[in-house]
Amino acid sequence: MAKIMTSKNAFLPTTKDEMDALGWDRCDVIIVTGDSYIDSPFIGTAVVGRLLEYWGYRVGVIAQPDISSDKDITRLGEPKLFWGVNGGSVDSMVANYTASKKFRKSDDYTPGGANTKRVDRACIAYTNLIRQHFKHTAPIVLGGIEASLRRVSHYDFWGDNIRKPILFDAKADFLIYGMGENALKELASALRKGVSPSDVKGVCYISKEPKEGYIQLPSHDEILQNREKYMELFDEFYKNNDPLNAKGLCERVDARFLVQNPPNAYATSEELDIYAALNYQRAQHPYYEAMGKVKCLETIKFALSTHQGCWGECNFCAITVHQGRTIRSRSSEGILKEIKQFREYKDFKGVVHDLGGASANMYGYECEKKLKSGACKNRRCADYEGVCGSMAVNHKPLLDLMCKSRDIEGVKKTVVASGVRYDLINKDKKFGLPYLRELVKNHVSGQMKVAPEHTDDKILRLMGKPPKNELLSFKKLFDTLNAEEGKKQFLTYYFIAAHPGCEAGDMRSLKTFVNKELKLNPEQVQIFTPTPGTYSSAMYYSGLDFKSKKRIFVERDTNAKERQKSTLTE
Repeated sequence: MAKIMTSKNAFLPTTKDEMDALGWDRCDVIIVTGDSYIDSPFIGTAVVGRLLEYWGYRVGVIAQPDISSDKDITRLGEPKLFWGVNGGSVDSMVANYTASKKFRKSDDYTPGGANTKRVDRACIAYTNLIRQHFKHTAPIVLGGIEASLRRVSHYDFWGDNIRKPILFDAKADFLIYGMGENALKELASALRKGVSPSDVKGVCYISKEPKEGYIQLPSHDEILQNREKYMELFDEFYKNNDPLNAKGLCERVDARFLVQNPPNAYATSEELDIYAALNYQRAQHPYYEAMGKVKCLETIKFALSTHQGCWGECNFCAITVHQGRTIRSRSSEGILKEIKQFREYKDFKGVVHDLGGASANMYGYECEKKLKSGACKNRRCADYEGVCGSMAVNHKPLLDLMCKSRDIEGVKKTVVASGVRYDLINKDKKFGLPYLRELVKNHVSGQMKVAPEHTDDKILRLMGKPPKNELLSFKKLFDTLNAEEGKKQFLTYYFIAAHPGCEAGDMRSLKTFVNKELKLNPEQVQIFTPTPGTYSSAMYYSGLDFKSKKRIFVERDTNAKERQKSTLTE
């Protein structure tokens, strides 16, 4: 494995005094974020900052700036190359409001835990703040999940309208979408050379003219006039996300065009190991910790990510669009080395809080066709119809990793807290059972999370989830293994109410099923929230089945949504 270069800086500077101590007169890049400054490989701001630092740039961070004054946004001065703006680890509107549009009082990424510092539409608010106090400043580059999923015209649930691509509302110069490691490197290099990064893959920008050879999406005006056009736009947007076979996209917005260059290449396994081993403090910056601790560190400080990407393609989840449909796995050596480094922290109690990813058991294998030619545009790797025959599900690499992780001196337990796809365990006839046995015996802390979301065939198909027989087969196997191991462990089920296509009767049927077959009264039930970047949101807005394009029922009344939820919980 390549030698890891680390910085001498404990934290990236967030005050002028810290810059002075480093002998800096100016930052190359200043990152402005909707979270507190948490220096962890699980936090996008920290990853971007450490990557830029690793590549030789001077980087500062301004977290959750006050938008009513210049006291925060001006304290580091202006950057030499660019401002990096993101809304935080969660879309700011999702972080601030429930599915019933009630304001959330708590925030796990804000000092003290009270939701008092996260602004609505953070990317727009922070860009406006920069423009207000710095005239003719360095380029502003948007990134992170809020910008990534709003990069084309999108349905906004909180305004109940179609909003323009976020670059038009935020008035930023460029946008990096997806995980963006390579795009970030190339964009920063271009700006340092004084060259426009408009040709960098993985970047969006506004142009006066469409880009020759790019796919022309329905215009913003067409979408406003015809809801079916939104589904057409989303189909093209969704299909063109793979670096190996995606084309560039153009969307007309008034008299200008949103240009989305094709995706940049994914980071390699070796690069992911290097990036994960940078100089993260796994702590909140003292400047912000003085305002109060952040709750998220309780779960992420001693957790690690084994891979990026997810090909589960649940229609209500944006991970596929943001992280991609191809799994990029870290090496087992890099992962085990990171676990061993946990022992250097005084507050490490011997428990690794998570060994996972978007779907924990997608580690270590991929479809050979996809690796060669890119993700299929007319077939999913896994959905209601089952797992594609070309996807050779293999839990052996993850099984070996789990066994090795618990054998490390000083490690008492390695928990797999990330979600697990039970249909993949059922699919793997060779290593599925040994994997689940190892999971049950050594890596579950009392309860194991699974997310069937519903049990009605019609709704499961619209959700892109596996059929209910997969759940029942898995539950039987889980219960059997627990009995054999003498364990009293339980499955925790997550369900969604009021998903497009779901009516009151469907929730009553679900209630009967969980009482009879699962023998429980569900507690983990959430109302569907239409978030940008998902097929479920496109169905919610358009009223169309994502596949057949036929009309479907969509519950839009808040009280009726609440009744659907209460049907299951009462």
